[in-house]
Amino acid sequence: MKNLITPANLCLLGILFTSSVFAQATATATASATIVTPISITNASDMNFGNIATDGTVGTVVLAPDNSRAITGGVTLPAATGTVTAAAFTVSGSGSYTYAITLPSSVIIASGTDQMTVDNFTSTPETIGTLSSGSETITIGATLNLVASQAEGSYTSAAPFAVTVNYN
Repeated sequence: MKNLITPANLCLLGILFTSSVFAQATATATASATIVTPISITNASDMNFGNIATDGTVGTVVLAPDNSRAITGGVTLPAATGTVTAAAFTVSGSGSYTYAITLPSSVIIASGTDQMTVDNFTSTPETIGTLSSGSETITIGATLNLVASQAEGSYTSAAPFAVTVNYN
């Protein structure tokens, strides 16, 4: 009987099986991007705590985002309220996007050399807003801290305070 397995037959079998190892497959994908309107914020009105009276002791005036005021300590609110407004900003961007709000930690307001600290900033909406139609107004309140025997005067910040918004 003759041996059917010869070196030539082995080479032929190797070539047949090797060609299937080098098979290839290809897939495709597309690339895309969506450009959204950049988010922006503009000042609509400045913050004003209005007219305040003090009896010479420490106190605070809390201005809420809805323009209401509450007092503590030696502070009273005269009948002539003056201009009372929470700060307001208009946020614009792509509709239906949410955004985060970052408020300042504190700001100093001064009248000559006399100073008061404004802190505990709050906003409506609180920390996240939604641009349901591409634009929304946020209002900002804060706490004004009076020291004992706060001097009479018109107090203003040397530089405007910053409110930052970012898409989520």
